[in-house]
Amino acid sequence: MLEKEIAEYLVKSSNKSLNVKAFLFDMDGVLFNSMPFHAVSWCKAMKEFGLSITEQQAYMNEGRTGAGTINELAMQQWGRQATPKEIEDIYKRKAEIFVSCGTAEPMKGAVNLLNSIKKSGFKIVLVTGSGQKSLLDKLNHSFPGIFTPENMVTAYDVKYGKPNPEPYLMGLKKAGVSAWEAVVVENAPLGVRAGVAAGIFTIAVNTGPLPNEVLSREGANVIFPSMQYFAEHWDEVCGGLR
Repeated sequence: MLEKEIAEYLVKSSNKSLNVKAFLFDMDGVLFNSMPFHAVSWCKAMKEFGLSITEQQAYMNEGRTGAGTINELAMQQWGRQATPKEIEDIYKRKAEIFVSCGTAEPMKGAVNLLNSIKKSGFKIVLVTGSGQKSLLDKLNHSFPGIFTPENMVTAYDVKYGKPNPEPYLMGLKKAGVSAWEAVVVENAPLGVRAGVAAGIFTIAVNTGPLPNEVLSREGANVIFPSMQYFAEHWDEVCGGLR
């Protein structure tokens, strides 16, 4: 498995080999089934402040920091960037609505996959555009023994956020590896773009409503239909990567 995809990656990246030592995981839509809540929250919060976003647009903008998402819409609809106060107020309201949506459950297959990756001896780093404590606090509860503050990159750690490669470049630094020694696991178009821009072999897991073509256009090296599929085929993936 993955022989063709790895060969294509090596040609495009000009790397001589892929020697995987670490996996860099996105969170929303990959580890937690939280994107439906995020989409609804963005739609409701933006409307209250005179901005408009559809759930489809929310999925397309997934991966940006909150400020980045707000400014993207402000530029399009107001013709200017949002002020720091506007960003603070909108994001605060979005977070309130998100919490009221209920508890986002772990994505089916995520626990088994993370445990298999750890058992196989790979490092695991979280790279998320989220800064919402309600989800970050759940990591240790849902995935015990996997994440620590030292192997997490959040919205508070970066200046630019996805689709800029900065978050994944920081993820490489935290893992202590080079681009050709890591794999990104993403579900969002902008997250895929960020992983590819960082020069990392990128696996897209299509857990949302967007067609595979959207992820493919952003440069995903391979697309899996679900985290459950990834978990069930871990032995084959691991063998291919090694």
